[in-house]
This record gives sequence, C-alpha cells and structure tokens, in this order.
Amino acid sequence: MASRSTVSDWLALVLAPGLGTRRFAELSEYFDSPSGWIEASDRDLLNAGLNRNQIRALHHPDPETMQRCLDWLAPEDHHLITLEDDYYPPLLRDIADPPPALFVAGQPDCLLSPQLAIVGSRNATAGGLDHARSFAATLASAGLVITSGLAAGVDGNAHAACLDAGGRTVAVAGTGLDRVYPARHRDLAQRIVRQGALVSTFPPGTEPRAGHFPARNRLISGMSLGTLVVEAGQRSGSLITARLASEQGREVFAIPGSVHNPLARGCHRLIREGAKLIETAEEVLEELRPLAGQLGLALAARLATNPDEGLDSERAAPHVKLDEEQRRLLDAIGYDPTPVDEIIRRTQLTTAAVSSMLLLLELDGHVTAHAGGRYSRTHQGP
Repeated sequence: MASRSTVSDWLALVLAPGLGTRRFAELSEYFDSPSGWIEASDRDLLNAGLNRNQIRALHHPDPETMQRCLDWLAPEDHHLITLEDDYYPPLLRDIADPPPALFVAGQPDCLLSPQLAIVGSRNATAGGLDHARSFAATLASAGLVITSGLAAGVDGNAHAACLDAGGRTVAVAGTGLDRVYPARHRDLAQRIVRQGALVSTFPPGTEPRAGHFPARNRLISGMSLGTLVVEAGQRSGSLITARLASEQGREVFAIPGSVHNPLARGCHRLIREGAKLIETAEEVLEELRPLAGQLGLALAARLATNPDEGLDSERAAPHVKLDEEQRRLLDAIGYDPTPVDEIIRRTQLTTAAVSSMLLLLELDGHVTAHAGGRYSRTHQGP
C-alpha cells in the first residue's frame, strides 16, 4: 500500500481533473514515480501532454478534498492501493490503461485471490435471485472470491450469499467509499468490510452518478477471471460488464432463461455472441479451475517465500514449471518493457491466453509488469 511519504502524491494524481487511466499511462512514459510528476516543471508536464488546468491541479490540489481523503485513510482498514503496491489486483494490471490507484476498505489480501464476477439485473425475478444466491454460495465455498457492484437485485444477493457461505466478496462502488449506494445496503457494506473488501477508483465525497458506473463495471470485469451474467434485459448494464470482460480477454458466462422472460434476453444475446451457456455452478468451476488453481498455487508459493516482502523483492527460484506455450511467450519478451499488443503479435496467441500466462509468469517472478500494459523479462527467468 502507498507509504505515507507518497500517498499525497498519489492522491494529487487521482484528484487532478481529466487525468484518466490513459493519461496516467502516458505520464508513466515520462516520469518514474508520482514524486517525479509532482516535482516536474510546468514545461515538462506540458511536453508530457497535460494542459495548464491539469498541471495546476497536480501541483496545487484542493486542500479540502485532499484532507477529506487523508482523513478517510486514517483507519487501519482503509487503504490506498497503487500500481506500485503488492496488493494491487494482479489481473487488473493486465488490462489496457489500469487505474493508477484504488481506494479499499476492508481486507486487501482478498484482491490477490481468484475472483469471479456475478452480475445481473437490479430488478431480477425471484428465480434470478435464487440463481444469484445459489451460484455465489457454491462458487465461494469452492474458494473463489465473488466480485460484484453492490447494486440492488443480483449484485446484493450474490454478495450476501457469499458472506453467508463463509466466503469472501469484493464490492466495487461507483461512489466514494464514504457513501453507500443504494443506502439500503449499508449493513451489507459493513459485513463486506469485515469479510472482504469495498473498492472504488473514486475519492471520498464522490456522489453516485450514471457516468461513474461504466468505470465501475470495467473494474469488476478487470479484476475477475470471468463474468457470470445471471439475468439481464436488452439494455442492462450487466451487458456492458460482459462486453468489457470479453475485450479484456476474460471468460463470459450466461445463464439462459425462459423465452417469455424479458430479463433472459440479454443472456440469450450473450450466448449467441459466444458466451458460455451455464446451467450449474460446477460448469463454471470446470472452466475456471485450471487457471484459478494455477493462480492460487503461484500466489501461495510467491507469498510463502516471505510474506513481509513486496512483490518486487528478491525471490527464490521460480516454483511453477513452464509449459511449451509459456516458454514461447517468455521468449517473445525482452528485458525492456514490451506492450501486450506486441507480445500477442509475436506469439500469435489469443489475447485471453496471453493475459492468463502473463499473470502466472509475473506471479512466479519470470516477468515484471509496468504501467501501460507493458512487461519485461526478469533476469532470474529461464
């Protein structure tokens, strides 16, 4: 997690208007760290592509907003997790333009575990809610962290069932974490903090707005191995999450329903477009178990070397034997940072295959992730 010496620099970046994930990646090409951005001259920042309003905000963040963020971060279970931190979700690093920092309330270690997103309609049918609860409980009991958006309907039922089953869940908010939306989920949010994590890219004080939820959905799919859509109408926001998951090279699952149910039409559309038709939780596990199992083993081996050291510390020899495709991918990566698109071009592997293999290679110390979706080979790699 961001040290106290740098947290203000990261917050200045988060609070500056118009500095989205893509601009952050561009800044990272010019400066190695947030302190470099803060200390840079106006001319250097202009050359890096910032406008004068952004430069002013970066050098002189609003003191009231900055203090609100620092006050929110004071409790021990409130965190600012940045791209430099050990607890940054490993799969999220692999998406194009990952968010530079996350506000997290609760248990940040659950962000390192294999996650499955369960999403669906806010106005789900009784059958849809039953599916959400049943799938969430079974998959959580199997060891997956259940990730969703804390919304009414499918989201809230998936979170609650996961907790009731003794599992862990991640709720991604479209607000600051000093707000709970919808308000009726305050008790649920408190349970999640104790048994999982609330996550947001938005600073404390941010109210719910329609424009925030696509970014929330991108985070839900980006942290997860796959996305399961339980019920969705033709215009459901869950379809956005599914589309983002597909673009990120992740699995997309959909539960079919009656042809007479308008909330089944979104799922049927996803299935026509290539999503995997799912009837039981065991089918999801069958699809995810190979990757989730390798991810869990890689994480366990990595953290067992020294749980007090960061991900960039010296590590023991790699623990996972590389298969032919992993060696092929590793051979396509040099010691200078290489964009994922270039790695895909060199290997002729699918985006999904490259994303999953890069994650495992990073977790076992063969490659290092850099800002902007770039990777370099480590010297201890084979």
